[in-house]
Formats: sequence, structure tokens, C-alpha cells
Amino acid sequence: MSSPSIVLKNVHLTLTAGAGAVNVLQGVNLRLGQGETLAIVGPSGSGKTTLLMLMAGLEQPTSGHIHMAGQNLSLLGEDGLSRFRRNHLGIVFQAFHLIPTMTALENAALPLEFAHHPQAQHKAMQALKQVGLEARSKHYPGQMSGGEQQRVALARAFAPQPSIILADEPTGNLDQNTGLRVMDLLFDLQRQNNITLVMVTHDQGLARRCQRTVTMMAGHLEE
Repeated sequence: MSSPSIVLKNVHLTLTAGAGAVNVLQGVNLRLGQGETLAIVGPSGSGKTTLLMLMAGLEQPTSGHIHMAGQNLSLLGEDGLSRFRRNHLGIVFQAFHLIPTMTALENAALPLEFAHHPQAQHKAMQALKQVGLEARSKHYPGQMSGGEQQRVALARAFAPQPSIILADEPTGNLDQNTGLRVMDLLFDLQRQNNITLVMVTHDQGLARRCQRTVTMMAGHLEE
């Protein structure tokens, strides 16, 4: 394996609900090398998306350790976690999460603008070229199809050149043919840039495109 990109050691997450404590994650262990691709499958409610949230530093584990791109997330405060996401992470959601009042170019440039990148617009345009949407750069999300919006979301995720991409059901809002084209693009970009990819999906065909697949069952990971 190449140098580790993601390491999870005995990660637990317990949430308190009205009926008592709920053990969402129970002793999750995972190790991925740089450039590896991993699919996480399993039934709804098993903890898959929660695990991605922990990897992104958007939730904190009850116990255990999470190392992402050489960073121990438990040692980082909110500012440090924001910098980690800005410098190392791209996230692709099922629901696109584009800002409707911004053009495709402005949406793609957003993480670069937050990072005060001096060539944010130029790099965002390059990313739009990579996903075949240079001609749509001035269009707003409402003027684009679902597939085009997800390609803008890919451009936004890849524009800062992250070392890790987290994708949560990235084809969930797309028809089958559009989803296949978008995923071809995602894997092409991943290979070209040697990016570590972790994808939550219900699509077994999509999972088989990853080098490894793990199943989440009641808060446990099974290889």
C-alpha cells in the first residue's frame, strides 16, 4: 500500500436520543493508501453517511482516532478543521448543493475564493473545461440539467486539487445513463490526479468500479 491517506482506529460514535443512547458507529477501523478507491455499501440507517461526516470533520467521534491526509482530526479546532477541508478535501453530494444565484463558474470557484486563491476564476474555468462545461460557465443551476449540475459539483470538488474526495450517493438524483457518464468523469479525474476516493453508494455496479468495497452493518464495517 502507498503512504496512508485515511486511517480510522476503533472509531465509535454514540448519540443520545429520547429513548436513550444510540450506538451509531461501533469500533470502525479503516486504512486507505493515497490514490485508492473505496465503496461503502449497506442498508439505509447503517451509518454510512455518518462515517463520511466524521471523515470530513463535520462530526466528532465519541472515541477513537481519525487521521486524514496526515492530520489527526481530533487535535484540530473548528478553524483547523476548516483549513483541513479547504486544503485537502473535496465533497460531492447527492443533492448537488449549488448556489442558485451563482453561475456555474462562480459555484466552481467558491472553495478557491474562500481560500483567497489569487487565480480562483482561472482555476475554476479549467475545472469546468475538464468536465466539459466551459460553454455553460455563465449559466445558473436552474438553467442546467441534473447531470450538468452534478458536473459543476465535480468541478467545484476538484478545482482546489484535493488529495481526498468524499462522495455521498453521487448518482442518487440522476437517471441511469446520466449517472454512468458522470461517474466515468469522476473516476477519470480521480485517476488523473491520484486522489483517494471514498464513495457511499447503493449501486452495486458503481461499487464494483472501486478497488475495494466495505459493507456497513449496524455501525460495523465488514471488508
